[in-house]
Amino acid sequence: MKKKTILGGSILLLSLLCGWVFAACPSADLTGDCYVDMEDFAEFASQWLTGYHIPDDFIKLTGGTFDMGDSNDGSSDALPVHSVQLDSFYICKYELTNGEYCAYLNSAYQGGLIAVIDDVVYKAGSGTTYPYCNTHSVSNTSQIDCNDGVFSVRTKGGRDMSDDPMVEVSWYGAAAYCNWRSLQEGKELCYNLSAWECDFSKKGYRLPTEAEWEYAARGGVPNLRFPWGDTITHGQANYYSDTDYFYDVSPTRGYHPTWNDGIFPYTSPSTYGVDNFYHLKNVAGNVAEWAYDWYSPTYYSITPYPHVNPTGPLTGENRVMRGGGWSYYAPSCRVAARDGHPPYVRFNGCGLRLVLPPE
Repeated sequence: MKKKTILGGSILLLSLLCGWVFAACPSADLTGDCYVDMEDFAEFASQWLTGYHIPDDFIKLTGGTFDMGDSNDGSSDALPVHSVQLDSFYICKYELTNGEYCAYLNSAYQGGLIAVIDDVVYKAGSGTTYPYCNTHSVSNTSQIDCNDGVFSVRTKGGRDMSDDPMVEVSWYGAAAYCNWRSLQEGKELCYNLSAWECDFSKKGYRLPTEAEWEYAARGGVPNLRFPWGDTITHGQANYYSDTDYFYDVSPTRGYHPTWNDGIFPYTSPSTYGVDNFYHLKNVAGNVAEWAYDWYSPTYYSITPYPHVNPTGPLTGENRVMRGGGWSYYAPSCRVAARDGHPPYVRFNGCGLRLVLPPE
């Protein structure tokens, strides 16, 4: 009887493992070229036994070393090009959507975590010190409505905006979302929402570091100007095209013609656009994405530079933003392009993308 139980359990585990293989690698078949090694099985077993769940839309990036910085156009704040070593991490394939952030707002309001003051969402109990996001009533480019404490996603020009990326969200609001999502899924909280620091040892959702963001955007291919090559067009990204830049070769100019409906913001769904080499969407254009780091134009040149898992300066006035957005010109959509904004800023071209550590 005991032998039968063990055999049954083994068959069950084997079937689960096989199911995971084909879910993780849908191209795998008897003649396919997708391979799963013992490390993959061990990782699945760890998640299955410990309950640490990685969502299906997160992609594992194996750690490694890459050259970070601007090897193409020599932007002063992206020099010198330098070697960085990173541990493995997971990153979401998509930018966070209005629908996802709206679910957080409704839950957080009911839980007393946020307050709405003059149509702006703030950290509860902070007065107006820590703004999280704007609603449509205070900024008509926000796609979030709030009526009597109930949040909902708008339609724009007849199009449901639930699957478009969240905009008008601050760095504070991005960090607060990460903690809430971790709490919902039984993961550890990464952020101290008083000191606004991240504990990178915690196993929960967080924003990517600037180095992680660039590593992911480059897709394992060095020295490219954009995630897919050295030129950009509207067929590849949602951005503002202009003839002033030789590497902007789009046959259509100005705002993206598909998403220019005459009503700001001209965002596109998070699933739209070409993949980069790591199968991530919209790492160039659509919305710029908050990173964890404080921004410094001279950070790359400090001595000694922290070449292993860098997390940026210890203090600053602006947080890093990467990737460019729907209203940005081509130079800001380059992989190496850097930008910084105060953590309280909310505007119609800023959003976020999440990462998770491996188990």
